[in-house]
Amino acid sequence: MNDMDELATGWLDQWQSEVGLRFTDKRLLLRALTHRSYVNEHEDVEGDNERLEFLGDAVLDFVVGDMLFRRYPEMPEGQLTRLRSALVRTESLAQLARTVQLGSALRMGRGEAVSGGRDRQGILCGAFEAVVGALYLDQDLEAVRRFVLPRLEDLLEQVLASGLHLDARSHLQEWSQAHRGITPVYHLISATGPDHDKLFEVEVLIGDEVVGHGTGHSKQAAAQSAARDALKNLQAILPPATAPAE
Repeated sequence: MNDMDELATGWLDQWQSEVGLRFTDKRLLLRALTHRSYVNEHEDVEGDNERLEFLGDAVLDFVVGDMLFRRYPEMPEGQLTRLRSALVRTESLAQLARTVQLGSALRMGRGEAVSGGRDRQGILCGAFEAVVGALYLDQDLEAVRRFVLPRLEDLLEQVLASGLHLDARSHLQEWSQAHRGITPVYHLISATGPDHDKLFEVEVLIGDEVVGHGTGHSKQAAAQSAARDALKNLQAILPPATAPAE
């Protein structure tokens, strides 16, 4: 099926209706929903969504940064940067993609789909960025804001509640050096999954004691997760005067 056939089926209109979008140029949306594995199997398809993903990444950085700057006028620059990073990281954007059932809307090669590609975080993140890039080209920044910002509200609450925006590794190191006189050490326990969607598991030790475990789609993210777990565990077992503060 070529792109003209796809545009005539009406499935794009149905998906747009379900998520509250209305593209003027349906070809832009179709491109945003086209994974490279689909192009590899269909010679008559115009192209994949990777250029739109590049654009959408930049647009999201601006829209989210602008929202945070206005919402938190007293927040320091470093904290704003970490909060934005937590909101636009791969896991967060994949979560937003799931809220609009983006996985089921993607045009994807059979092999990629069979191997679980429709729920793979990297693919979902990239597709969400591509849709944002396409929406920006089709309309404007205001349309992007209307699509993205309401969906960020729950995610923002989750990030703030879980401390994903905080630099847990620096916090744990400061506490450990002040109260134990040593620096935490991070060990990689495992790395599972395909190269493009690996999941890393890390443990953090203070001396000989394992104080936390964490997972993430990069070693850095897994280490941050382990540090957050360590801070939570130390708060639970140490007297208030010596436990690390939140």
